[in-house]
Amino acid sequence: MNREDLKKRLNNFAHRCVKLALALPDTSLGRHIRGQLIRCSTSASANYRATCIAQSRPSFVAKMSIVIEEIDESAYWLEFIIDEKLLDEKRMLPLLNEASELIKIFVSARKTIQWGKLNNK
Repeated sequence: MNREDLKKRLNNFAHRCVKLALALPDTSLGRHIRGQLIRCSTSASANYRATCIAQSRPSFVAKMSIVIEEIDESAYWLEFIIDEKLLDEKRMLPLLNEASELIKIFVSARKTIQWGKLNNK
């Protein structure tokens, strides 16, 4: 999977999270989670774009770490929605699975670039 594919995949993930967030109930809890899920899912996508233009290996690693953290936070809010039974679990599982796959992809990429740094010393 190349950078453009990953950009599209993360952008799609963000759009799906936004649509799901907008379907949350209009309660205090629903509004809180809506804002949090929208913020972290779109941040993951935006930060990956920044990763693609990183000017150094340390910058790449730092930005990639932010991407991973934001996807993981998205997963947290998706799990919280399930736990609180705010939306149907069947609707949540595909997004939760996508978050898990994305985390694995980006953790692997970060390890590869960090490991490469150790080999270049």
